[in-house]
Amino acid sequence: MPRSKKFRRARLIVLVLAVLLVAGAAASGWYAVDTVRSSFPQLSGTVKVAGLSSAVDVKRDANGIPQLYADTSADLFKAQGYVQAQDRFWEMDVRRHITSGRLSEMFGAGQVDTDAFLRTMGWHDVAQQEWDKQLSPETKKYLQAYSDGVNAWLAEHPGGKSASLEYALLGTVNGDYKPEQWTPVDSIAWLKAMAWNLSGNLQEEIDRSLLSQSFSPDQIAQLYPDYPYDRNGTIVQTTGTMTTDGTYKPPPAAVNQSGATGQSAGTQQGAAVTKALQNVSDQVAALPQLLGPQGQGIGSNSWVVSGDHTTTGKPLMANDPHLGPGMPSVWYQMGLHCRTVNANCQFDTTGFTFAGMPGVVIGHNQNISWGFTNLGADVTDLYLEKVTGPNTYLVDNKDRQFVTRQETIKVAGGSDRVITVRTTDNGPLISDQSTEQQQVGTYAPVGNAAPDRGTSGYGIALKWTALDPGRTMDAVFELDRAANWNDFRAAANDFAVPAQNLIYADTKNNIGYQAPGEIPVRGKGDGTYPAPGWDSAYDWKPDYLPFKSLPYVYNPPTGYIVTANQAVADPSYKPLLTKDWEYGTRAKEITDQIGAKLRNGGKISPDDMQSMQLDNTSVMARTLVPMLVKVPIGDPYVRQAQDLLKDWNYNQDADSAAAAYYNGVWRQLLILSFGQKFPASLRAKGDCLLVQQKADANQPAGSLGGETKIVTQCGARAANQAQPDGGDRWMEVVRQQLANPTSPWWDYIDSNHVQQHGLDNLLKEAMKDARQDLTAQLGKDISTWSWGRLHTLDLKEQTLGVDDSSIASGLVHRLLNRGPYQLSGGSAAVNASGWTAASGYQVDWIPSMRMVVDLSDFNASRWINVGGESGHAFHANYNDQTDLWSQGKLLTWAYSGDAVDKATKNRLTLTP
Repeated sequence: MPRSKKFRRARLIVLVLAVLLVAGAAASGWYAVDTVRSSFPQLSGTVKVAGLSSAVDVKRDANGIPQLYADTSADLFKAQGYVQAQDRFWEMDVRRHITSGRLSEMFGAGQVDTDAFLRTMGWHDVAQQEWDKQLSPETKKYLQAYSDGVNAWLAEHPGGKSASLEYALLGTVNGDYKPEQWTPVDSIAWLKAMAWNLSGNLQEEIDRSLLSQSFSPDQIAQLYPDYPYDRNGTIVQTTGTMTTDGTYKPPPAAVNQSGATGQSAGTQQGAAVTKALQNVSDQVAALPQLLGPQGQGIGSNSWVVSGDHTTTGKPLMANDPHLGPGMPSVWYQMGLHCRTVNANCQFDTTGFTFAGMPGVVIGHNQNISWGFTNLGADVTDLYLEKVTGPNTYLVDNKDRQFVTRQETIKVAGGSDRVITVRTTDNGPLISDQSTEQQQVGTYAPVGNAAPDRGTSGYGIALKWTALDPGRTMDAVFELDRAANWNDFRAAANDFAVPAQNLIYADTKNNIGYQAPGEIPVRGKGDGTYPAPGWDSAYDWKPDYLPFKSLPYVYNPPTGYIVTANQAVADPSYKPLLTKDWEYGTRAKEITDQIGAKLRNGGKISPDDMQSMQLDNTSVMARTLVPMLVKVPIGDPYVRQAQDLLKDWNYNQDADSAAAAYYNGVWRQLLILSFGQKFPASLRAKGDCLLVQQKADANQPAGSLGGETKIVTQCGARAANQAQPDGGDRWMEVVRQQLANPTSPWWDYIDSNHVQQHGLDNLLKEAMKDARQDLTAQLGKDISTWSWGRLHTLDLKEQTLGVDDSSIASGLVHRLLNRGPYQLSGGSAAVNASGWTAASGYQVDWIPSMRMVVDLSDFNASRWINVGGESGHAFHANYNDQTDLWSQGKLLTWAYSGDAVDKATKNRLTLTP
């Protein structure tokens, strides 16, 4: 007989109390120990795994990191599936429900909207097409072997507390849930989630369009300035040449070349289209809780130095991808070793991968090492579609039929919801899953045209390379067994999405860079604003940019390569990759530090690589602080804080009072100069500001200059992506405006509701407001201030839900979460612990792992994960690396057989 909801809730309370006993290391009873520890993996002894052809050894070190040894590739990946399921199956299960739009089956009605949005995009369907038609037979064999390994573990742990604590918690509100068998498509689909997280300028398209309701094209161009090619350079340094057949030829030398690009102006959309874009933006913003933050400002660092310039005589490679934080870590570290590398067993690789996916994504094998940063290519476009009826939309003045399908969303504890997905030639209508959105746009003007009354509304379609089947899973295995540069490039040729900067080094002292990925070739338009879907001239061309045309460099004369999301090539490289590059702040810092180390014949050591990853310098402070300390301050209370900046070295160390105050001033500067002028529709709910508004109601509310009145505006939006986040784009915006002390951007409303003008007045107000803000948060005594007290990281267990509709809010989350950790660094520092100035100082994105690979001795390579290897709360390896990571420390990790044996703490043998 099914248990009642009241009974299950009572069981949840008992379970939480039991967990508390274990968490507190008190006199825990048998039930508590059994509930929490029964799902911990078996680490030693022997386990039978059906389908293995011979025994596989699983050797774990003190951090629980497994190294697998097998005789065939199929056995190796079957064991990988089994071992990852041991550590992370709950996470894997939730992830596959994310990518297939089936969270409601686990968590109930609170996830229906998220499921509807994800079903509309159809990630799982695309992954199925890749499995059916794209991937090589060898890759499919490995994926199936991995799935068989996961299912072998699942057969031993069919659900409930024997699988993980989270299943026990889930059972208190969804007692009927049981995990399904794992499939290869479940593994493939997670690549779509990562592609979404790294998909380029989708949010920037939305935000430009929404800002066009209040600002002129020139003002928007000031908020999205041109990339500073002359100051921050490019990855390939100079562009190289394109031959007549479209083949890219890399540059013969590495020198900076300046250039500029024009910023396209957007069209003015009417209020109805604005509402649709706001709703789509809110849907996008709802996903970061599960997938991590998306958008500009969230990047990664990687660089490689030739052995000619290192103390080891072989290349050194560093990589630290920046992603949203959470528990467990997005990365899973492991080694995959064939006892003998031959045709039947081709792998001897180690590094980081994702739970639920076979192979190694970033790392090294016996011959080469590779790393990733986000390329930032514009691979997403939004199209406004004229909907002329339930089943038709307009293209070139003719009706076309939508391709439609129905999706049934099953809801735990509730009724099924059926949605209809309508798809145009430009992609699915992502605006369709809201009744309000379906009705918008009836009278929406676009550009200078009169209101179009011949449509039933405007839909918003998403065109995205990841919605076309690709072969990225092939590329993962090709990278894992690549022996040289040619193999590496062949793997890159199959790497479709997400488009990444790939760096390379090998044991023969070669280094290189390749830009891979499916990059669209547009007709009209440049991807900076939503395009008119009713004009086929704006369609993408049938074929993507050919791989032979993508930039690369091999053994550059400089002897090093830096990729940190800066522009890949200067504007003379004609195929359009994007107009929304990151602005190169981190890249220039890394490049400058490498150059300084190599000056006068210097060499770079592994310690140097590690210390560069921890560089906390605020580049903007070098420009802004000299101006701040010169501002006359009469109030001794504020002047006391101003004095902190006089001898500051611009390092954002966790214990620095000056860094705390500077970042407080930086935040207030952005709020006064830009945040006040943004429309309420682009602010977070509950965020109220004094703003200046046009006295003439017919003028845009955020327009600069002219007669204004002062009003209080409160936010109406669920998210605030368009608001100043303080990252490197906003540093470039402010840097350019500082050249004009009377810029209208420096007009602001002070705390007395009086409108003020001029840069000096604004800087004085920002310092006063920052002093008040930090006093409220840190106390009056500035000797107790520190950046780390403001700049904290909370690692939150996200899979159980983080809002009021979650099954385990409040107390349970406090048991599963870890932190706060006081961090050094900042948004555009090399040590990129990013925070959003519009919201506060808390850390939103982080270096999700760090590695320094020594090609002279792989055993001397250094690694760290933000959390730990285990996904089981209270396991010794749940977050045993976090304190080390927060302090900037790295761990050596054995690679050779002898070194692995010496480091092994637990050994498990999987037998047929």
